[in-house]
Amino acid sequence: MAELLTIKEANQWASEYLEKNVTSSNISYLIQYGRIKKIGENGSTQIVKQELVEYYAEQKKSKQDAWKDQLGEDLNWALSFEQYKEAETTKHVHRLHPYKGKFIPQLVEYFLDEHTDKFKKEVYFKKGDIVLDPFSGSGTTMVQACELGIHAIGILK
Repeated sequence: MAELLTIKEANQWASEYLEKNVTSSNISYLIQYGRIKKIGENGSTQIVKQELVEYYAEQKKSKQDAWKDQLGEDLNWALSFEQYKEAETTKHVHRLHPYKGKFIPQLVEYFLDEHTDKFKKEVYFKKGDIVLDPFSGSGTTMVQACELGIHAIGILK
């Protein structure tokens, strides 16, 4: 018979396995998006441990190598933000509702902040500037602009 874990037990196991903090919200997210199956109903949700093991084993493989094979060596791996825990990429209000096409805040910060690197050759925004997001969706651009002292206008359709 398969070993079952509660969400709390699953996040504890995953945190130890990945050697980084995995929250109950992270596990709930995997269930919500069908990465792992939910067993039980509200208040007694459990998951099959083997599914969790398989999911995180796949995640531990070198993503960079797999993507470079598909997309080429000029891939800017820094924009993968692989070093961030999911809890960090869903900071502030970015976890209010699930949407697979959301920007992570670190990506928006990359383009709005004042740094340059091999790929970003110049700074485009400074404190007090205004950025327009014509497809504002969940508002990530506006939240991050505000955090950087940049004014933002977002348009919802």
